[in-house]
Amino acid sequence: MDRRDLVRSLRLVGSRNGWPAVRAAWRRRRIDARDLPARGAERARVPGAAYSAEPLPGGGVVRFAQSSLRVRVAVGGAVFCGWDGAAPEPSYALAGECPEADTRAVLEPDKDGWRVVSERITVVVFRHGAVEFRTPGGVPLRRELPPRWWDGSGRVSRWVQRARTPADAVVFGLGGRASGPRLATGAYRLWNTDPCAPFGPGDDPLYITMPVQFVVADGGCHLVFHDNTWDGWVCLRDGEEGAGSGHDQPGGCEVRFEGGPLRYWVMAGSPGRVLGTWTALTGRPALPPRWALGYQHARWGFGSAQEVRRVAAGYRERGMPVSALHLDIDHFDGHRVFTVDREAFPELPLLAEELREDGIQLVSIVDPAVKAEPGSAVYDSGTAADAFVRDALGQVVRGLVWPGETVFPDFTEPRVRRWWGGLYAERLEQGFAGFWHDMNEPTSFTVFARYGESTLPDSARHGMEGRGGDHREAHNVYGLAMARAGYEALRELRPDRRPFLFSRSGWAGMQRYGGTWSGDVATGWPGLRASLALVLGLGLCGVPYSGPDVGGFHAMPSPELYVRWWQLSAYLPFFRTHSAIEGGRREPWEFGPQAEECVRVALAERVRLLPYLYTLAHLAQRTGAPYVRPLWWHDPEDRRLRACGDAFLLGDALLVAPVVEQGATTRTVRLPPGRWYDAATGAVHRGPGQVLLAAPLDRTPVLVRAGAVLPVAVEDGIGLEVWAPAAGQSGEGVLISDEGDGWDQPRVERFASRWRDGAVVVEREGADEVGHPVRVRGLAHNPS
Repeated sequence: MDRRDLVRSLRLVGSRNGWPAVRAAWRRRRIDARDLPARGAERARVPGAAYSAEPLPGGGVVRFAQSSLRVRVAVGGAVFCGWDGAAPEPSYALAGECPEADTRAVLEPDKDGWRVVSERITVVVFRHGAVEFRTPGGVPLRRELPPRWWDGSGRVSRWVQRARTPADAVVFGLGGRASGPRLATGAYRLWNTDPCAPFGPGDDPLYITMPVQFVVADGGCHLVFHDNTWDGWVCLRDGEEGAGSGHDQPGGCEVRFEGGPLRYWVMAGSPGRVLGTWTALTGRPALPPRWALGYQHARWGFGSAQEVRRVAAGYRERGMPVSALHLDIDHFDGHRVFTVDREAFPELPLLAEELREDGIQLVSIVDPAVKAEPGSAVYDSGTAADAFVRDALGQVVRGLVWPGETVFPDFTEPRVRRWWGGLYAERLEQGFAGFWHDMNEPTSFTVFARYGESTLPDSARHGMEGRGGDHREAHNVYGLAMARAGYEALRELRPDRRPFLFSRSGWAGMQRYGGTWSGDVATGWPGLRASLALVLGLGLCGVPYSGPDVGGFHAMPSPELYVRWWQLSAYLPFFRTHSAIEGGRREPWEFGPQAEECVRVALAERVRLLPYLYTLAHLAQRTGAPYVRPLWWHDPEDRRLRACGDAFLLGDALLVAPVVEQGATTRTVRLPPGRWYDAATGAVHRGPGQVLLAAPLDRTPVLVRAGAVLPVAVEDGIGLEVWAPAAGQSGEGVLISDEGDGWDQPRVERFASRWRDGAVVVEREGADEVGHPVRVRGLAHNPS
């Protein structure tokens, strides 16, 4: 037991839920001891020597003495590898059916064994089970060593697979990791976990873990995804570079799973192409309604409709636009999901209508745990539908969450998803426009690690789409399946509107249902840095819509920290303040006049950039490219850019360098190649290189790429802010717009900027007129 778990457990024991938590922990331990088979004698095996190969569409099967390997190149370029007969399906990650095989890829003999040559990757299968992935030019990207299994009588096999990567390779991803975005040497657990306390960069794992590695090296980028939902570990090892002396030691990783299939996908290319292939496989990101890109305010502890009105009026009176207010568990009746505290919120639909008239949407929290209370409508209907998770003896599993003793829907059963989805009709009748899934790792309070983790028993039974299984397999996809239930229900209940939901927990493919947020990030400068790491890392796993709780969750930030957190979040996709019931208020006017004015400036810039952000949302939905991108996005071979984790690109046009150090009034920024303008002063900087920028408290350093055509909000609609291209060069931009909701085909406008006769001109593709007011900037710093 680590110190953090001890402190958390002692605090819980001393709370009103203390003894119920002790009882729940004991019950969880007893169920697992009774229902999980004991680990007996195990036999280790490796593939052994290959003895035959069979060509099949897209690749083929290589048979070894003690296993077999299926290699299959899919249309789109992703390569599937499955050992021991593992197939691409069934899979919670894939969007729809598995893509068809690319029949141009053929398994053929090779001097080392066999090879499959495709457009983007060459796969070499060696005679003793190693598998190497190479670029079309023959540069090694990844070499998987022969795997090893441990087979036990009457129980699942656990396995380990080691891989080697180039010495200069760096790894990103693995879901939401606070210590990123570049992942250091060490072990990372693949088990969605509620830390039950504020977290910072040293805390791992967190709410969203994914077996998705985005690997960047001089020779090229690739993504590897182990399609396995069981508990596991990824252990990363850095390479040792010998400065070209011929003594470079490869880096690599070791992947371990406690059960489940040994199957994985590999895709390679530029960062944009890799994520395009990945999201084509697992689902394009859901497009949020336009209002969901505005500023949103939440608090655990609004307490009453009167307080919600007071906060909304405070923003309105100060001329600070807020697009949504979020109600936490305190608006429920006794914390029971899909209920309303009628004393505190006597006419919730009326409140929602008042807010809508002011341009503010109402968002509801939704927890999966249902209070085990006969007579309660949700519990009774769930019991009638046989919707709740049971143990091996057929008894409904009980846990402990905010309402008290609770039961948990089994979202891995289609019929349960349909039952649960029907409950959202009540939320829509109350006037809610969006939904916030919480506590869905799933969390059940417990004490002391030796009694088990804060979730359901490992032996709890799940439907797993009719296949059957236990919580060891279902745990990591519980939040994903809950998001699916909500998303599909909202598509049916409100077919004319795009669903808006975001989830604290999830797994590979969660982007097709919505986004996520940081969870309970610690209030402090380390928490601020962790916030950016989470957004960047999740974007490289295919989840582009995310953001932190501004100010941190549990404590009151200083005015300086609050301002800097606001300034960072104003450039992130999901922009929300939020706090715990004991964490203090998060309204800007609570932090003094100077902080309020700084926040006003940041909020005004967010509003101005909404057309650009909405365009990035559409581009993410079409291509999988995240809104927030690492500095190396267009230059992955630049090792210095790969080391930068405290600045980012917002789309292709903007470079944002947030202040993440206390007391700092300047920022050192490493620039990608090209000409960059300081958005505040117009000063010109040239990359690659490093520059020092002024960062007073009222400003975040932002640079704009020369030639960028940036769609921005102006008084009469949408205008174009054009930054002069370098002499003899041109620039570009795109604007994608629609009604802000619904499913109508959006309008796509493409623009080009260039010098002509000593002036900067803008042209719209396929049209004689630009169609928008244009403002050219950067001319004062161009000699021409």
